[in-house]
Amino acid sequence: MVAIGVAAAGCGLVVSAIAFGLPGGLVSRSRPVAAPPPVVVSPPAPTPAWTTAPPPDPRALLGATHTMPATCTVSAKLVPSCGAWWGVAPASFTDTPRTQALHDFERKIGRNVDIYHAYHRGNEIFPTKEEIAIAREPGKRRILLLNWKPDYGRSWASVAGGSMDGQIDRLSAHIKATFPEKFFMVIHHEPEEEVRPTPGSGFTAGDFRNMFRRVVTRFRANGVRNVLFTVVYMGFDGWGRQPWFDRLYPGHDVVDWVGMDPYASAKMPDFAHLVNQATKQGRGFPGFYKWSAKMAPDKPLMIAEWGVFSASPHKSAFFRTVAAQFRRYPRVKAMVYFETPRGPFAGIEIDTRVDSSAATLGAFRKLSNNPQFMP
Repeated sequence: MVAIGVAAAGCGLVVSAIAFGLPGGLVSRSRPVAAPPPVVVSPPAPTPAWTTAPPPDPRALLGATHTMPATCTVSAKLVPSCGAWWGVAPASFTDTPRTQALHDFERKIGRNVDIYHAYHRGNEIFPTKEEIAIAREPGKRRILLLNWKPDYGRSWASVAGGSMDGQIDRLSAHIKATFPEKFFMVIHHEPEEEVRPTPGSGFTAGDFRNMFRRVVTRFRANGVRNVLFTVVYMGFDGWGRQPWFDRLYPGHDVVDWVGMDPYASAKMPDFAHLVNQATKQGRGFPGFYKWSAKMAPDKPLMIAEWGVFSASPHKSAFFRTVAAQFRRYPRVKAMVYFETPRGPFAGIEIDTRVDSSAATLGAFRKLSNNPQFMP
């Protein structure tokens, strides 16, 4: 992540202030973890046509506001051949009900989104009923992007050793019984800031890799076939130059998509710097876009969180650079905005709302309806 890693509506948050030269950072903020709910295995829902293979007409995945050219397709791993999916984690760090927050966001930008982003951890069971309803809302078929931190209250090494196998089994049963549609699952997003390189810490880069692999292979052994496993980094060059950074990558066989969570302050000039900021310090880092192309050349790239927290003129100008520069980065196949009115960062609260001013909303609305983001 270039600057900040945030989670929706009261979930955990980890922030690095290094990217912008700001002092300090963020402590994690977490809601209490409720006792794990019982797993109710209900009769399987009807399987949509796009669960196991791309639909004959990829527009079946989308709402009526989309105008996908007839020549565009969607692969079995939900990779659009034209442009990129457009998504959101709406009204994060607020008490607004999730469905209302999503509908409010869509009304503001003048279209329905392709991806809805939510967050889970520990013993939570997901997709929830509300998330399933969001995905299946008539005329607005959406793809779920669900983050899960299986190591909540545990070490990465512990999960790699099997401590969450029982929960993975419960989730597997729930997914197979209630939600056959394809969706993205991120396993512990933004691990960089939590790495402790000392052997035996339980949080080495190798421990993260092994945890990710354990989770994915357990799901697959349980017969879960509709989950697209996604590894998501902060993407900040300050972490990319660390000697252990490459070792975080779990391996081609367990990764379907690669993602990053970059954020822009007033010091971030444009989209190109957001997705591919390089450094020559330390061992050097070519920028996340170039690094991921080398590390995982056959994997689609997702901007799993992004946001702009700056004064209105910069916000509006930054959004215009996204439209102008996006074609330079053809591996980016999903753009998922993280919207919050008060995300904590380095002792201050940041505002990534797209309607923080009329000019900002106008620029983001125009960007959202750009054909590049209507695959």
